Amino acid sequence: MTTEALLTELLNARGPGGQEDEVRAICLRELRLFCDDTHIDPAGNVVGVIRGGRTGSPEAAIRVMAHLDEIAMIVKNVLENGTLEVLALGGAQPISFGVCPVDILGDEHILPGVLSYGSMHNSGRTSKGRDVLAGNVQWKDVYIVTRKSKSELQKLGVRPGTRVVLSQHWRKPFKVHDCIAAHFLDDRAPLSAVILCAKLLSERREKLKQDVWFVLTSLEEESNAGAMYAASRLPGDTTIAVEVGPVLEEYGTELSANPIINTGDQKGYYSRAVVQGLIAAGLKAGFKPQSALLVDFASDASAVMSAGIDARAGCIAIPTENTHGFEMVHLEGITACAETLFEFLTGTQDT
Repeated sequence: MTTEALLTELLNARGPGGQEDEVRAICLRELRLFCDDTHIDPAGNVVGVIRGGRTGSPEAAIRVMAHLDEIAMIVKNVLENGTLEVLALGGAQPISFGVCPVDILGDEHILPGVLSYGSMHNSGRTSKGRDVLAGNVQWKDVYIVTRKSKSELQKLGVRPGTRVVLSQHWRKPFKVHDCIAAHFLDDRAPLSAVILCAKLLSERREKLKQDVWFVLTSLEEESNAGAMYAASRLPGDTTIAVEVGPVLEEYGTELSANPIINTGDQKGYYSRAVVQGLIAAGLKAGFKPQSALLVDFASDASAVMSAGIDARAGCIAIPTENTHGFEMVHLEGITACAETLFEFLTGTQDT
């Protein structure tokens, strides 16, 4: 399967935090093609390992993480008329989605609904109406129209805690010149890059000095719980997160194939030696890495390091326009990320 075809399949898969089953199945299928061993751990992470030909101590292993989940919504309350009140699941804002079709993930059935803020043709007499007219929509203003009664929804397994995601009707990727745009490139583009990196390593494993553990994590957008679980149990003292990186003037980043090497975020600063190694790897792969201090950002790797589980951490990101919105990445950005990561894992980190 081509990287573009894999990305399209991943984008179409629904994966809210704690219910990433559709994405997990695709990633497990793909990693099995390239890894020496794969499994799903009790936290719901997809875990695969490629053994290094000259493996030393288990601590030399490197963990590479990208996350399975997407920003979504969770039901807070089911009203008598079947309207759903929802809250953000992950770092979503109402502006991230707009008014749009949604899929309600009941226990046994997936139901259609429409995310709504109410009509724009209002007089502003209520606080909700004023928010809508001002373009300042809050989660308290958002609801899902189901056209079913509360009792009907209960029978279908829709209750507080049910996940709501953008409908598959809304997930098709859209090409714009040399870029591809879609909801949920965070983190489907990094997942594609990690799987491509696993393929590259499997084809040239003689260059690999240590084991590489690929960990495709659950619940990153909410709590980094999957990464914390895996890092506390798998070998190795180094974790590399593969992410999307915001394209913003304040960070000096641009929308191109050149990967962003994150030097720090809101959970702390990444290890200097790892940052230098990733930059060197990008240069060796033929790209011009973009160094950036992403202040309003976090990753599985920074969470693991800030908790004291890891000794070293780094983050490589695919430059992305409109993060947590209708995102856009360069068509070559996934390949550039995978090739840079390959160079790092096969020895550039020792320079």
